[in-house]
Amino acid sequence: MLRTPTGGAGHGAAGTGDRAMSIGTVLSRLRDEFPEVTISKIRFLEAEGLVEPSRSPSGYRKFSAQDVERLALVLRMQRDHYLPLKVIREQLEALERGEQVQLPVQGTQRELFDGVDGAESERRTARRLGRAELLAAAEVSEEELAEWESYGLLAADGSSGYDAESVTVARLVAELGRFGLEPRHLRAMKASAERDAGLVEQVVMPLRRHRNPQTRAHAEATTRELAALAVKLHAALVQSALGVRLH
Repeated sequence: MLRTPTGGAGHGAAGTGDRAMSIGTVLSRLRDEFPEVTISKIRFLEAEGLVEPSRSPSGYRKFSAQDVERLALVLRMQRDHYLPLKVIREQLEALERGEQVQLPVQGTQRELFDGVDGAESERRTARRLGRAELLAAAEVSEEELAEWESYGLLAADGSSGYDAESVTVARLVAELGRFGLEPRHLRAMKASAERDAGLVEQVVMPLRRHRNPQTRAHAEATTRELAALAVKLHAALVQSALGVRLH
C-alpha cells in the first residue's frame, strides 16, 4: 500500500521553510538507495512529467523535499514493481486524489542484496516474465529487444521466459543508448559481468555442495554479499578511471 506523497498537486513548489536543492544535491540524496540513478535519469523523469521542479530566475532547476520524495517513489515503483512510466503516472495521480494504491509484489534486485531469507528470496526471484511482459515493463520495442538479444545482452531461458533482472538490464541498455552507446559497445560489460559471476561461483560452489543445510544457506548469503561488493568495486573502478582520464 502506498502513501500519498506530500506536496500533492503542484509538487514542484517548495513549501514553507523547505530549502531548494540543485539537481546535484538531489542526486546525492537519492544515491544511497538508488546507486544507479544519474542526472540524466532525473532529467528524463522531469521530461516525462513525473516531477516538476521550480526554476530560478537564471533557469536552474530547484527541487523541494517533496520533489525528492516523489522521485524516490517513482524509482521504487520502477525498481520494485517493474511498472512502466504510464502506469506510474496514473498511480501518482490516484495518490494525489487521496486514493489508496495497491502495487503488485515482485522479486527485486535489492532483495538479493538486502538479506531476504533464502526460501523467500528464491520464491520471489524465481518469477519469470514472458516476452510481451518484459517489453511492457522495460518500455522497449520488439526491435530493440531482438537487437540486444543478438549481441547476447539479454536472453530468454528456453520456454520459461526471462528472469526479473532482465527488466533492469533492458532499461539500463536503453538508457545508455540515449548517449549513443550501441549494443556492440556493451558486449565488453556483459563479458566482464560473466567473469565476475564466475569468480563468485568459484568461492561459493564448495559451500553449495555441502550436505549441511545451514552451510548451503550461508552460500546464498555469501553470493549476495559478493555480488554487492563486485558491483561497488566496478563502480569505484569506473569512477577512478574517469577521474584519471578527465584530469
